Amino acid sequence: MKVGFIGVGNMAQALIKGLLHAQAVSGSEIFIHSAHRANYEPYAAKYDLHACADNSEVVTNSDYVFLAVKPLAAGPILAEIKPALLQKKPVVLSMLTGVKLSELENFVGESDIEFLRIMPNVNVAINQGATALVGNAALTKEHLSAAQKLLAALGQTTALSEKDFSTFVALAGSSPAYVYFYIDAMAKTGVKYGLTKKQAVQIAAQAVLGSAANVLASDKSPQDLIDDVCSPGGTTISGLLAMEEAGFMTAVIKGIDVTIAKDQQ
Repeated sequence: MKVGFIGVGNMAQALIKGLLHAQAVSGSEIFIHSAHRANYEPYAAKYDLHACADNSEVVTNSDYVFLAVKPLAAGPILAEIKPALLQKKPVVLSMLTGVKLSELENFVGESDIEFLRIMPNVNVAINQGATALVGNAALTKEHLSAAQKLLAALGQTTALSEKDFSTFVALAGSSPAYVYFYIDAMAKTGVKYGLTKKQAVQIAAQAVLGSAANVLASDKSPQDLIDDVCSPGGTTISGLLAMEEAGFMTAVIKGIDVTIAKDQQ
């Protein structure tokens, strides 16, 4: 399978790193191009990828093409690569926030181009990602299955309707930053009480990692797991009540509300 990337920013690099680490594809099977030659050519050389002269060359050489550019660039780029798309007919995996499948089809003016809209998060780099996906009517079951297998090498995949993509952006796409913020806040408190920053970060991060794994492995709800940790009259329930008094849950929900609203703009 040959895979192309139009755009080689942070998210594209996270995907490439995860694919190479999982050995889902080799460097010789990845073709890339971006607007900044000084960035993408050294990157390609570092990982033994093919640095293409233009976006159409990426399409011509690829079975699956990741469109990893800013949303405003979608129209011009799809118009540019339209001849190559019509000739090669690869599956186009769009990572463009807020750009619907119908808009992608309108940009190329063709209904038989196979589009798969995806939304990965940065954890794909370590093969622990979360990726939402939905295909257009032209996408065949065979190509969808192959794309799902490719993306599954990067972590969990979830089939969603387009109307739910904004919610996924908040719960999975943006949330790593929120979790980092929480870990950093805990670590700063550890430093306040005498730990080194390195010690505090390691302790807090491991606690978050183990707790997340426990949620995924358990049949219990997160609230039930909270109850398991909280002894009557104990330290944990006192801390939780203090957090809630300070508006912890309200802050989390409001942050997600704002993220969804911003994405829907």
